[in-house]
This record gives sequence, structure tokens and C-alpha cells, in this order.
Amino acid sequence: MPMKNGGATMKLLKLDSNQGFFLAEDGNYCAIDEITKEDLLRLVRCVLNDDVEFDEYDEEVIKNQAHQVVYKSIYRNLQSLKERRQEFIDEAERLYLDDYKRYTAEK
Repeated sequence: MPMKNGGATMKLLKLDSNQGFFLAEDGNYCAIDEITKEDLLRLVRCVLNDDVEFDEYDEEVIKNQAHQVVYKSIYRNLQSLKERRQEFIDEAERLYLDDYKRYTAEK
């Protein structure tokens, strides 16, 4: 996975040459219609753990209809996750704390 350079933000989704692209694990951008389940899970982890950004969906920029549909869906879901990131982190910490309390009480 590409690392942030000096605190720079990773761009997970970008628009270029009238197409949509996602940041692949090797650091290169791949066409959005080639994304796999594993790629999506990695992007979700990036959103939850790193400083990320996306090119905003714009159907006027993306000419390929398949790219429009896929990019729009992924963009909206990742953007929503990014906006709710702290909520997810807090919930995970609460779950971990409950398990920790249960575990220490058993000893």
C-alpha cells in the first residue's frame, strides 16, 4: 500500500481523461470498472485509518456510462464513510472496551 509522503493526503478516487480511477494497492491508478471486492475493502480501511481524498463525482467529466455508475456509487459510499469515520472509530472502541471489561472480570 502506498504510504503518505510527509503528511500528504492519499487520493483514492480520481477523474482523468473522461474516466474514473481508483488507487490500486501497488500505488497505480486503475479503471474504476476493474475494481474488486478486495480493492473496495482496502479503500474502506484507508478511509477509516488515513487522511484521504476523492475527486468529486461529475457525470459531465466521466463519459463512460459504466464508469459513471460505478464511480458514483463508490464515491458516495466512501464519502459517507469518511464523514462518519469518528462514529465508526468510537463504536469500535466501545465494543473493544466491553470485551476488555468482560475479559478482565473473568480473571
